[in-house]
Amino acid sequence: MVSALGMTAVLGGCGSTGSSDVTLKLVAADYGDSAANSTQKYWDKLAKAYEAKHSGMKVEVSVYSWNDVDRKVKEMVDAGHAPDLAQIGAYADYAAAGKLYQASDLLSIRTQADFLSSLADAGEWKHVQYGIPFGASTRVLFYNKTLFARAGITPPTTWSELAADAKALKDKGVKYPVALPLGPEEAQAETMQWLLSGGNGYTDDIGTYTIDSAQNVQTFTWLKDELVGKGLTGPVAPGKLNRADAFAAFADGQVGMLNGHPTLIQQAGKKGVQFGMVPMPGRTGKAKASMGVADWMMGFKQNGHAQQIGDFLDFVYEQKNVLAFSREYGLLPVTGSASNVMSASDAAPDKDLHAFLDQLPTSELYPVGKTSWAAVSAAVKKDIGQAVAPDGSPAGVLTRLQASAATADSGASSTG
Repeated sequence: MVSALGMTAVLGGCGSTGSSDVTLKLVAADYGDSAANSTQKYWDKLAKAYEAKHSGMKVEVSVYSWNDVDRKVKEMVDAGHAPDLAQIGAYADYAAAGKLYQASDLLSIRTQADFLSSLADAGEWKHVQYGIPFGASTRVLFYNKTLFARAGITPPTTWSELAADAKALKDKGVKYPVALPLGPEEAQAETMQWLLSGGNGYTDDIGTYTIDSAQNVQTFTWLKDELVGKGLTGPVAPGKLNRADAFAAFADGQVGMLNGHPTLIQQAGKKGVQFGMVPMPGRTGKAKASMGVADWMMGFKQNGHAQQIGDFLDFVYEQKNVLAFSREYGLLPVTGSASNVMSASDAAPDKDLHAFLDQLPTSELYPVGKTSWAAVSAAVKKDIGQAVAPDGSPAGVLTRLQASAATADSGASSTG
């Protein structure tokens, strides 16, 4: 880390930010699955390294679970005690309320230019970047090699092949030929991946919600008729199947195929499951895009530490630090320089992430720049499972979701 730290010291003026005795408060999310790999340890080590080169600077980091971190930050902001920095799941509400620094007010040109453009663009509210991407992932189709070999099938490249493979797996007694987690935990993700696979998405190119588009209705009609209706999605109704349970079932060898993100690599590997990964099939060929997900760093204006925040973030986003975080937690780098290093590496864990890295440049993210997205996401989690239920109507459910999205969007626009 010497060269990275040295460069930061030179840019910061011989290891100083120009201010003395400033304490930055950062609230961050925990990506670890145990105390042993808690993200608190990552941040404490990074803060200590930064402080060693910047006299008078302190960085206090509080790490909370993903179940609590967004709420904790909201409580702090509402109480008038915003942190200097927050690394959480959404930024748009704070940007719309005028509480955040623009990214360009904080970051050096070099740091800002290194972000992957699709991620930087997703950090914009009203065409100005406030959300700074921190960790990213994409989705690919995981398949159980052992079950596929037993059924004499190969990974699908189209929807018809996927349905045929699922039938072959069912005929061999596989419990979940296809896991379709449309339960409330993360239904918005599974839904988006299928919408992209069908050629559309939640919004059009200018950001208008298109949930009930003809293509989207066709996508969910196909899921209902060709997979769910034919008993190819397992013993649990999709609307009652959560993502964590689907991943656990895959790791137990009960699932033929499902959409997964990088954490499933370790989860399945620990159980000895032989698996492969391929791009998500589209209706007649390659899908329009993979779904990308990013978490966000943001700087709050309240304490007025723009210079110190920016100097620390330039350090956080040094190539070696980005790679260290990505490798520790199985996530994709958000910068081009770190992505290039990982793409060129054939060592573990980098090699395992190549399939996801390949999808990232053309991936599409949730419409996180819309302050209405939180409400729309909640509605999708609650209702989308009904679209593929035996008595459900794909068109009816998507029309209702579109109406609620339009209402939420107009309300957000009038207040934003």
